[in-house]
Amino acid sequence: MRQAVEVASETEGFPEFYRREYPRLARASLLLTGGVADAEDLTQEALARVYERWDQVSAMDSPDGYLYRTALNLYRKALRRLAVRARVILERSERDDLQVAEDRLEVLRAVASLPRTQREALVLVEWLGFDADEAGRLLGVEAVSVRARLHRARTGLRERFGGNDG
Repeated sequence: MRQAVEVASETEGFPEFYRREYPRLARASLLLTGGVADAEDLTQEALARVYERWDQVSAMDSPDGYLYRTALNLYRKALRRLAVRARVILERSERDDLQVAEDRLEVLRAVASLPRTQREALVLVEWLGFDADEAGRLLGVEAVSVRARLHRARTGLRERFGGNDG
């Protein structure tokens, strides 16, 4: 059975309107937002906006209709803001991921373009953390040869990418 909805009388002040509409608007806002805190914020913001214009709103045929329309518009505006933020974050994330992938491919191409001996020295020392003596033992060459290969590899990469060894 439907309950009769009270309608604002022309003599009703905002405090009475607030007491009458707050619980209903809070429940409706909860259904919209799905969260108690968000519903509370939406309810309070809508009522604050109606209060700012109470002189005009109280003279309307349906002040409660205006209140609910205000709440709905505020909710839609919040959703649009969230959608824009999400889109910006996703686009930034996709660009960043794409840039990272492109940078990795460029490094792989640069390393692949090095002679095999320089590439081996670079991988063993820079990426796997072996010192020149250990890398030399693994490669079957003297440590001084590993350092020379590493120097040539770094020089080639620096020419391609810029920067320094530091």
